[in-house]
Order: sequence, then C-alpha cells, then structure tokens
Amino acid sequence: MSASADSFDNYRAEGFFRANDAIIGTGRCGGKAKGLAYAAEAVSDFPLSGGVGFPDLTIVLSTEIFDEHASRSGVCAPQDEESWQRARNAILDTPFSPALEAELRRVLERFDGIGAPPLAVRSSSLLEDSSALAFAGKYETCFSPNVGSNSERCNALQRAVRRVFASLFNPEPRAYREKHGILDERESMAVIIQAVAGKRHGSYFYPELAGTLFSRVFRRPNPRIKKEDGLVRLCFGLGTRTVDRCAARTFYLTNPSLRPEGGLPSQIASASQEYFDYIDMERGEFVTGSLAVFAKFLQKEHRNFGVYVQYYGDDYLYSTYAEPEVPTRPIFSFPELHIRERALFDTSKALLQYLENMAGFPVDIEFSYETRPSKRLCVLQMRPLASYQELARVEIPDVPAERVIFRGNRMVSNGRLENITHMVYVDPALYEDNWNPSGAARAVGEANKLLAGKKYILAGPGRWGSRNPALGVPVRYDEICNCGVLVEISVPDLSFSPELSFGTHFFLDMDADGILYLPVFDRTGGNRYYKDWLDSNQYITGKHPAIRIYEGDFSAYLDGEAESGIIILS
Repeated sequence: MSASADSFDNYRAEGFFRANDAIIGTGRCGGKAKGLAYAAEAVSDFPLSGGVGFPDLTIVLSTEIFDEHASRSGVCAPQDEESWQRARNAILDTPFSPALEAELRRVLERFDGIGAPPLAVRSSSLLEDSSALAFAGKYETCFSPNVGSNSERCNALQRAVRRVFASLFNPEPRAYREKHGILDERESMAVIIQAVAGKRHGSYFYPELAGTLFSRVFRRPNPRIKKEDGLVRLCFGLGTRTVDRCAARTFYLTNPSLRPEGGLPSQIASASQEYFDYIDMERGEFVTGSLAVFAKFLQKEHRNFGVYVQYYGDDYLYSTYAEPEVPTRPIFSFPELHIRERALFDTSKALLQYLENMAGFPVDIEFSYETRPSKRLCVLQMRPLASYQELARVEIPDVPAERVIFRGNRMVSNGRLENITHMVYVDPALYEDNWNPSGAARAVGEANKLLAGKKYILAGPGRWGSRNPALGVPVRYDEICNCGVLVEISVPDLSFSPELSFGTHFFLDMDADGILYLPVFDRTGGNRYYKDWLDSNQYITGKHPAIRIYEGDFSAYLDGEAESGIIILS
C-alpha cells in the first residue's frame, strides 16, 4: 500500500469486503468501513501484527441498501424542520423489504457461529471519516443484544439498522453539513455490523479496556509533551465513555505517568471514571453500572482489579489491598496500568506511527483490549485525525485586571479572536436553581441561531455536551456550532468542573472547526472569573432564566504553548 494521503482518499474498500464475503449490496461501503479495511490491509505488514487484531466478523450494508429503503419509505429531499422529521420517522417506521430481512437473518446465522455475541451497528456514511472532515459522533452507533428467539434477534437488528439510517436526518449532522457547505445530496449511509469486542462475565458483556488512540497531541499540558508523541484515552468497559464527555483516563504515550488533571488525590478522584457501560445479556439492554455497586464482582472477575482501581477518601488514595479506616469510594484511576500493561502502550505507539506513515496523515483509532488470555489490541475503527491548524504563537496583551472577564492557565487551545460583538453566558447558580437542563440546552441553541454568522463567546459551567447534565449543559453540536470561543467554568460549590480531555467527539469538532477553548478554574491561582462584571452589566435574558446575552466589544487571546489565555473587554 502506498504511504500517502492520496492513497487513502482514493482507496476503495468494497473489494476488501467482497473478497471476505462481507458486503451486502452493490453500492459504496462508506468512510468508516473504508478506514477499517485500510487498517486491516496495512496491519498485515505491521511488525507487531501478532499483538493487533480486528473484530471476529464485520458485515457491511452498502449505500444501495439505504437508498432503496429511503425510496421505499417515500422520503423526498426535506426542505424544512417538519419535513426532516417526517423523513426520519418514515425511515424508522417503514418495514424492510422481505429480501433485506432475509439477508439480515443470514447475517445473524453467521454471527451464531462465533458464540452469538452482542452486535454493534455503526454508521458508515459516504462523508464520514474523510481526511478533511471526520463527522465524529454525528451519526448513531447502536447495540443489538442478539438474545432471544431468532425472530426477536432479527427484529432488534432491524430496529438498530433503521436507527442508524435515520440518524442521517438528525439535527447535528445536518448542521455540520450546512456549516461546511456540503449539499445533502452528496451524503448517503452504509452500515457496519460487528461483533462487539469483549467477553461475557456472568450475564454482563463488555471489554476489559476500550478507548481511542491518537497519533498526534494538539493540546498539550506540558512542554515535555510533543505533538507527535501520541496519546490514549481509555476506560473500563465499553468505549462509549471515552468518546463522550464522561470521565476517562488519558495517558500520553511518552509520559504515561503525567496526568492532565493534576496529581493531587482530589484532582485524580474528580477526573476518574466511577461508572462503566456494558450489555446485560439477560435483559438484552445497554446498561451503565456503578463501580461502587460492582466492586466486589469485578474484583473476583479481574485479576487486574488493583491495577485499575483505587479507593478515595479523606483526600487520600488507597490501594485495593488496604483496609482504610475512613469512608471511601472506589474509582477507576488506573494507577499502575502503564507499568503492568506495558504491551498496550508499546503496541499502541508503534501502531500509531506505522499507520500515520502508511496513510500520510495523523490518525485516530478506536480499540478494545483484553489482558487475558493474550495481550491483544483489537482495532474497531481507524480514521484520519480531524484537521487541525497550529497557529503562530499568540502574545497575551498586558491589560488592567478590571478588563479581564476570564483567565485560564491549563490546557487552553491556541489562537486569537478580536472584536467579538456578543457573548452568551449561562449563569451556574441559575442553571442549578432553575433545573431544566434540556430546556437550557435548547435555549442555548436558540441563541446560537440568533447569532448565526457571528463568532460569539459561549461561557458556562462545567463540561459542555456531557451526557450527564449535572456536569454541564447537555448541548448538541448544532446548538453551539456558530460560537468562536468556548469557556468552561469550574464552580466548586456546585460540583461543576471542565474535563480536560483531548479526544472526545466534542473536542474533535472544536479543533476541526477552529473553535477556541478556555477552561477556567475559579479560585485557582492564575485563573479569573469576573462574576461581578457579568452580574452588573446589561444583558438580554434568553429563553431560560440562566441564559444571558451580552453585546459589546470582546477579544480572546489564547497562547497554547504557554498555557495561558484571557478574554477581555476590548
């Protein structure tokens, strides 16, 4: 295979899947399937290929299948919000043709031969995972538990495929296509059906570890980290928690002991995973479990429990072998993973370098990993790492303190934006007091529409876009896509805190779209959150009491190299 970006852009994966009797339909297999096929062919020549694998079976439904179902559903080119919703409902409600249903039954028969694992049904659109735009997380991935009678299994798989088809009509990818000037007619949807990587533990199915690898580090917490060093963001259980804005562990592959959240026990605990995702094979459902509830079970199931878990209490971290005399809670802090599972880190770094050299551009890889019986990294996806432009060093101006609204000094991005006319601010206390997270998120979306065409500042509590509204405002991409700067504010009294993670879909979108990022840790040295100014100056209230829209002249200066950024009154 030629080691160039041109070779990836022109690579046609349909031949790979046909050679493996793994494609249904005569259309295209889409971007996500292309990345997986490209990686599989490239890794055949990888020196450490014995430590790398792929899902036991992958089947692709080509774009022809989607096009036929859309036609069967009577879907025409939607023109407004109501017709988009009608199109989506038609895709979901229209039964598959008898011919396609028969094909899906044959697919299930093939998965029977490998122990009837649960199935991951993934989008693979034509535009997805290109070297220009990643569309990361814009379309759905669904899980089909693959349990029950043959009829129940087939019905569940059909529902999952239709949901992935219908996600092409969702607001987020539509906003993304529109922002980047892509005509809807250029898009179509293929689907990947994979065995979920992992093992069964009692009635629970999950991989031991899962996450995402990145060959480049574009947001660095320390000068010792170089952009070509690479990183891994991982969690225990299904990898869903690493791509969403949930707690997960970040390791820099050349400095794995360095933590971006800080090294104090309280900092480690606040950033550590306490929940994990799995598939309940008896209930046939995707479930989130609490480590506090599952700790004894997991300790019996996993010899590496002490490599993954510590107990936190009284501002101290205890090993799982200790018997602390103070109340504690278990956390997935992975204190010894980089020491005890060196093979994972060595293989990851070598694989990233190899695939980046082959493709000719930075890559990211979704993976799972089992420590027993063999240490093997299973590649679930490979895609070009979303485009990112490193800008020239930004000089932070010396201005009087009363002109600084926000200042931060950890994990800031790099860039400047001057003469910003509007700022949207979500007041943390009013967000908490008027508890309606989805209403607040939709109201932010209304302000985002109002300010279309203006690169405004968006500021508010905690981690934006999180699945858990207690951690921050649960916005979608289409509800913030017009902002130019995002400020995440730590509010200790209300348990809101930014999550300093490179690699989630949320951050990939911001990097690809050139949205600057400034986390502000209130009451921490070198940070400033000028709440008095925000409370005393004139604003318009949005469609939720917590939302304020300010008009003025603001500027943002963020020096990613020096880890310093400010937003000021110009």
